Amino acid sequence: MDYEWPWQYKFPPFFSIQPNRDTRKKQLDAWCALILDFHKCHKKYTLDVAESQSSPLFYNKEIDRKLSPDAIITILEELRKKGNVEWTDKSKTHCLVMWRTPTEWGKLIYQWVSGHGMLSTVMTLYELVNGDDTVGQDFHGLDTPILTRALQTLQQERKAELIGDEGVKFF
Repeated sequence: MDYEWPWQYKFPPFFSIQPNRDTRKKQLDAWCALILDFHKCHKKYTLDVAESQSSPLFYNKEIDRKLSPDAIITILEELRKKGNVEWTDKSKTHCLVMWRTPTEWGKLIYQWVSGHGMLSTVMTLYELVNGDDTVGQDFHGLDTPILTRALQTLQQERKAELIGDEGVKFF
């Protein structure tokens, strides 16, 4: 899948956190948008800081510029404040990247379930995100931790009930 990089990606200063407050804010906003868009395009839900430093997301080989691990963490912290990143460890080496919030995922799943006449049915979590019926849906292949959070939002709205770690019933 080809990815269209934003213009900033070819601009060397983009890969160094800028000291000017206004410039830094715009830079962080651009990085946040890039990370979310990149993960959405590639249907990725996790990020390993050490591994990602050499990935195309943070390393532009064409201009030989890459973000430092500290800069990556600064940007991911900005995304965390916005609710799009959740650290999975205290040392901030791995995180979930949520290009849709769990509530948005929940609504999308519920629309599909209700639109396909599957209310009052029980499904396995695997069947819901990996089954043949959901191929082509945005939530097909959704990472389990994010799926669970999405279904928990539906459970709070009394639209679904999680059954153990492997099933869900929709109302």
